[in-house]
Amino acid sequence: MMTFFKQSEVAGQFINDIAQSSGISENLILIILVVILVWAMVWKLLGMWKSARKGSWIWFIVLALTNTVGILPILYIYVFSKIDWNKFAKVEVKKSSKKKIKRKKR
Repeated sequence: MMTFFKQSEVAGQFINDIAQSSGISENLILIILVVILVWAMVWKLLGMWKSARKGSWIWFIVLALTNTVGILPILYIYVFSKIDWNKFAKVEVKKSSKKKIKRKKR
């Protein structure tokens, strides 16, 4: 798998620079990067799926466009999806108590 990244100069140089500066082998760095990528994608897809099922298209777009290594999707799944956003959007209009005014007949 490392040979695939060696074919790409930028990716190969990135992995090589990290390996030299940290003293970790290139293969271990590649494994760590793949694990982080899979972790982020799983949480992103779960968050997007849940937001689509709830009809939260704004959250769907935000989750699709941001990359936060799974932090924002985790927060959406466990915090923000539990909030009833409709109660913030709707303003309850209380029926005003109209007093009946009795007019005097003249």
